[in-house]
This record gives sequence, structure tokens and C-alpha cells, in this order.
Amino acid sequence: MRKRILASDRQDANERDGDWLDLEQVAEVEITSEDPEHPIERALVPGAHDGWVAGGPGEQTIRLLFPEPQNIRRIRLHFEETELERTQQFVLRWSPDRGHSFREAVRQQWNFSPAGARSETEDIHLGIPGVTVLELVIIPDISGGRARASLSQLRIEPEDPGSR
Repeated sequence: MRKRILASDRQDANERDGDWLDLEQVAEVEITSEDPEHPIERALVPGAHDGWVAGGPGEQTIRLLFPEPQNIRRIRLHFEETELERTQQFVLRWSPDRGHSFREAVRQQWNFSPAGARSETEDIHLGIPGVTVLELVIIPDISGGRARASLSQLRIEPEDPGSR
């Protein structure tokens, strides 16, 4: 028997609107740094709400390594910034050959403003087969400020095997 407790708040509803990969089971993670109070698991595991924060300022990389190639339909990224006004850039790349070559999927800039735009959610529909590495590079402030990269949520929805 499978059992699921339904929550009433919006974030839990967002967790349920996709059949997300269990990244703890299917991927290894490499990161350039992390704040011990905000480890990467808090961005990758459903139900965790603090997200990941880099250990220091500057460009950061989060790399998911898949021992078994994954067919990826969709990726959801959610970023939040409540303190600093800044322009962030991220690049999402994937590799079919264990990181020997990469293909860029998305390059995006976003202007955060504590008085206005405090969050960014990207729902990226890809439909890519055979992904062995997924890499997210975040430049938290393109002007070179002291901002630290952060990621509230990263979710991956696999391609439905029955749809091929």
C-alpha cells in the first residue's frame, strides 16, 4: 500500500505537480562549496525548505552525476533573494558522455530586488535522453559583488517511459 499525506500549503502543492526523480537515490552531487547551515540536500530533497547556500561569494557549480543515464522531461529551479539587489546569471548544461562534452540547455539572467522581485522560478521543458551529467553554474552577482549563490529548489522530472 502506498500512502501520501496531502498538505495544504502552496510549496507542498508545487512538490506534487510533477513525478520528480529521487535524486538521493539516482545521483551523486559535486559542488564547489556550501554553507554548513544550508547544505545542498536542502535544495534537492522534497520537503526541505531552507535551500542551499554557497560557502562564499562568486561563481558556483552544482553538478549531478547519474550512474545510469536519465531521460529528462523537465527541470524546475527556484531561487530566492530577500536581502540584496543583484543580477544573477545561471547556466544549465547537460552531458550525454559523463562530462566529456556539454550542451547548454538554458542561460538566464534575473534581477532580484528585496522591494520587488524576490524570487525566480524556472520550469524548463527539455525532453532530453541519456543525460549522465547535469550541471548548474550560478553567478550570483554579474557585477562581481559579494553575494553568495543560493538555490531554494532543484527538481527533475523524468521522461515518461510509456511515452516513447
